[in-house]
Amino acid sequence: MATKVETNVLECPECGRRNRVPTTANGAPQCGNCHAPLPWITDADDDAFARAVEQSHIPVVVDLWATWCRPCGSISSALEQIARDLAGRIKLVKVDVDKSPRTAERFNVRAVPTLLVMKGSEVVATRAGAAPVATLRAWLDAALERASFLST
Repeated sequence: MATKVETNVLECPECGRRNRVPTTANGAPQCGNCHAPLPWITDADDDAFARAVEQSHIPVVVDLWATWCRPCGSISSALEQIARDLAGRIKLVKVDVDKSPRTAERFNVRAVPTLLVMKGSEVVATRAGAAPVATLRAWLDAALERASFLST
């Protein structure tokens, strides 16, 4: 019996083509049409967290958020912009803490939004609270540099 692969549909920022991308994969996704890097944005719950985050071969920004949280909504578009800007170099994984209490507990989340930068199962940076896109990008760039992930 074939195993069902979890996928998301991502739109290519270069050509507009919609691409089906597995939640977990080696490397970073590219457009099937123009081969441009795709912004890898996905959701995960308690059961999918290890597959989506810890098995990633590229750095992962984890957005721990809640539907009732206004600041969470305000940074969502900022994080998606950063994921588009760094397409092919990071993966953005969104985790609703109300639907994923084990993950929230594991990372001792006391405020939302809480952001993590992860390399495998290791947390290399944490940030709580909302901020403008420029502030979030500066924090992420510093975290990636400290962790020797990539040069920006």
